[in-house]
Amino acid sequence: MTPAEIVAFLGGTARADQLRGRVGRRALREAVSSGALDDLGHGRYGLPSISETHRKQVLLSGTIGCLSAAVEHGWPVLNPPDRPWIAVPPKRRVDARRRRGVNLMWADVEGTVTSPLRTVLDCLVRLPAVESLTVADSALRLGVVDPDELRHAADQVRGPGSPAARRLARAASGLSMSPLESALRALLLDLPGLDLRPQVELTVDGMTVHPDLFDERLGIVVEAEGWLYHGNPEQFALDLERYTCMAVVPLTVLRFGHHHVTARPDWVRACVDSARRTGEMRRRCRTCA
Repeated sequence: MTPAEIVAFLGGTARADQLRGRVGRRALREAVSSGALDDLGHGRYGLPSISETHRKQVLLSGTIGCLSAAVEHGWPVLNPPDRPWIAVPPKRRVDARRRRGVNLMWADVEGTVTSPLRTVLDCLVRLPAVESLTVADSALRLGVVDPDELRHAADQVRGPGSPAARRLARAASGLSMSPLESALRALLLDLPGLDLRPQVELTVDGMTVHPDLFDERLGIVVEAEGWLYHGNPEQFALDLERYTCMAVVPLTVLRFGHHHVTARPDWVRACVDSARRTGEMRRRCRTCA
C-alpha cells in the first residue's frame, strides 16, 4: 500500500511514530513532495483533504465539527471524511457557491474546532452507527471524554438523530481497541439474543487472549481483522495461535475485515446471526453440550 493509503487507513492523519516500520523515510518524503500527503507539522502527516478542512473553516469563518473535528483531535476513525464538516452560527446565510464541497452544519459553537464532547455528540446524531460509535469509542479510549458525561449529554439531545445518539452513547466503550472493532460492534448491536462484549479476558490452553467481541453464553468470538495490525511475522504467528486455541476450546470464531464491515454489512450480520442460532441449538441439545 502507498503511504497515503496507510494514512487513510489510520483515519486521515498519522504521527511519524505510527508510520515507522510501515512507511520508509524516502517513500514518506516522496508522498509529501508529490502532494499525496501534507506535512501538518509537529511530526504529523495527513491527507490533502485534511488541509482542505482548514481552508474551508477560514473561508466560512466557521468551526470544524463532526467527523472532521474527530480527525482534527487526532482520534482514529473508520474512514476519513470525504469533504470537510464545518459548523456556522444558526442564523448565518451561506450561498451555494461557498458551501460547495462542504458538509455544512448550523450550530451554536465557537472556536476553530468543536470540543471533544460536542464532537462526539454531533457524530452520534449525524453519522451512521458504524461511523459514530467508532468516534465515541476512540474518545473514551483516549480518556478525552468521560462515559458518564457522554451519556448524560446524550440524554439532553433532542430532535432528529437523538434516539440513536442516546442508544449509542450507552453502548460506547473505551475498551474497544480499533475503529474496525467499534464499527463491527455497531453493526451487531441490534441483533437479538446476543451479548457481544469487547476485549473480555479469557484463558484458553494456557494462553491469555482478549477477543475483539465475545458472547460468553453462546461461546461466540467475533474478530475485526485489520491487516495493518498484523504487520510482522511474529504478530501474524501469534494471531494464528490464538485463533486456533479459541477454536479448539471449542469456541465459534468468526473473522471479518474492513471490506466486509463497510461493503457487506448484511452478510456479516447474517453470518453472526447464523452462529447465534447454532449456539442456541447447542445449548438446548444435551448430547451436543
